[in-house]
Amino acid sequence: MSFLADSLSRIKPSPTMAVTAKAAELRAAGKDVIGLGAGEPDFDTPDHIKEAAIKAIRAGETKYTKVDGTPAVKAAVIEKFARENGLTFTPDQITVNSGGKHTIYNAMMATLNPGDEVIVPAPYWVSYPDIVLLAGGTPVIVEAGIDTGFKMTPDALDAAITPKTKWLIFNSPSNPTGAAYTEDEVKALGAVLEKHPHVWVFADDIYEHVIYEGFTFKTMAEAVPAIAKRVLTMNGVAKAYAMTGWRIGYAGGDAALIKAMAKVQSQSTSNPCSISQAATVAALTGPQDFLAERAAVFQGRRDLVVDMLNAAEGITCPTPEGAFYVYPSVAGCVGKTTPGGTRIASDLDFVTYLLEDFGVAAVHGEAFGLSPHFRVSYATSTQALTEACTRIQEACAKLR
Repeated sequence: MSFLADSLSRIKPSPTMAVTAKAAELRAAGKDVIGLGAGEPDFDTPDHIKEAAIKAIRAGETKYTKVDGTPAVKAAVIEKFARENGLTFTPDQITVNSGGKHTIYNAMMATLNPGDEVIVPAPYWVSYPDIVLLAGGTPVIVEAGIDTGFKMTPDALDAAITPKTKWLIFNSPSNPTGAAYTEDEVKALGAVLEKHPHVWVFADDIYEHVIYEGFTFKTMAEAVPAIAKRVLTMNGVAKAYAMTGWRIGYAGGDAALIKAMAKVQSQSTSNPCSISQAATVAALTGPQDFLAERAAVFQGRRDLVVDMLNAAEGITCPTPEGAFYVYPSVAGCVGKTTPGGTRIASDLDFVTYLLEDFGVAAVHGEAFGLSPHFRVSYATSTQALTEACTRIQEACAKLR
């Protein structure tokens, strides 16, 4: 009998983190590798946020806090939701966690029983299905391919709902595709959910502020007030405020659900880092003008990457509305052979070829539930992106 829990056999390590680790390993061995795998802004955390953390340390704010957030950080989250999303919450409706992934984990662990189903549109962020599985639930994958702009249609959602459905995980703008649902598209999905009052929505809004060309973001609870009471609206400071290492996610929702999530957290991690909570207060209540400035930089990088990848033979790269990823199709490369005689039979073969022969690290589409694609993160310098895309063009040109 294995010493390890059976639940571990249902999940796999994060493929995105594995790619980043592999790129670092190759660099340490002296190889020239450009990493396009990590979903991490290359900007620094703004100084006023750093200073708030230093001030908290000097003030002795280094002790345990309330399990799911200090009164100050909950107040800042409430203010943010009111200011930016038109949502009203009380402190007992707010949870603060050690990153957005922790928020998802707490919600699934607090609500799922064996046999419960969670609808996950594909392509999906790699952790969604595995967290559902770890919590004992069943992920129901609904394909949203390139033909629908990587967006799930209302008909597809309706067809996936069964009496066992407990959650829909809804991520817009999306990781890995950057696809963002318009207000009308959100409302159309909401109309389906209105017919199914047993289905809750986990709205992952982590890329809310990384949007382009005047796109107007509307979260589910804001766009569809009729179902707001069964929406858990999640966000965090990692992406917009370049605070990935600070590990703070937060959410607003039904008080009973929030209490249940706190119960899970009380017996796992306890409170998020007290210093990070103080920094988050500064992030959410301080200057916000830099958010649009950084989004404009990302948009320029997006345009560069989309243009250069579409110029690569065999690649089709749609233009995303948000986040900092593109999700090109490599259907035109599958079936071809590398100069070394290896046949490209899958998107995994393609990204392996890029890494081993051209020093470009990206993540294969199978990891996100939809092939044949690969994900490129353009949260890195223009110089690195230009060189990486030049190498990808060369790699494609050499396939036969």
